[in-house]
Amino acid sequence: MLIAVLTISDRCSQGLLTDTAGPAAVALLKTEWADAAFHTGLLADEEDEIATWLQDACRRGATLVVTVGGTGMSPRDRTPEATRRVIDREAPGLAEAMRANGAKSNQFAWLSRGVAGLSGSTLIVNLPGSKRGAHDSLESILPLLRHAAEVACGGQSHPS
Repeated sequence: MLIAVLTISDRCSQGLLTDTAGPAAVALLKTEWADAAFHTGLLADEEDEIATWLQDACRRGATLVVTVGGTGMSPRDRTPEATRRVIDREAPGLAEAMRANGAKSNQFAWLSRGVAGLSGSTLIVNLPGSKRGAHDSLESILPLLRHAAEVACGGQSHPS
């Protein structure tokens, strides 16, 4: 199984900050998929580049692609737009669950514009860019991701 994690941050891509959120997401994903292969990347907030990276991850056969960052209200935050260019079908419940869980401790979680959806059988999920936001958001849906990925690949049906 291949899992791809892409951090989107102008400052990290320029070397002005160290990416801590992407590695935190990878560490949490490894608790669920210890045997998976991981592919990581780091890009500036450039919609076309993000969309191309996502498409490439899907072509490489990634089962799950997680993006970290670029989901806020800043004019440069374009991850949801890039993701919508790549996905065929949205999975809005995942994004809703992350926002609802995050809002329990931080009202600004409601401002996240992250989306989730499928490109073919690849599940793509947008996480916030802060280490805590990425970790807490991913942790809130982690129990759902294995099942979602299995169903998307045609390997398991929904429980009764």
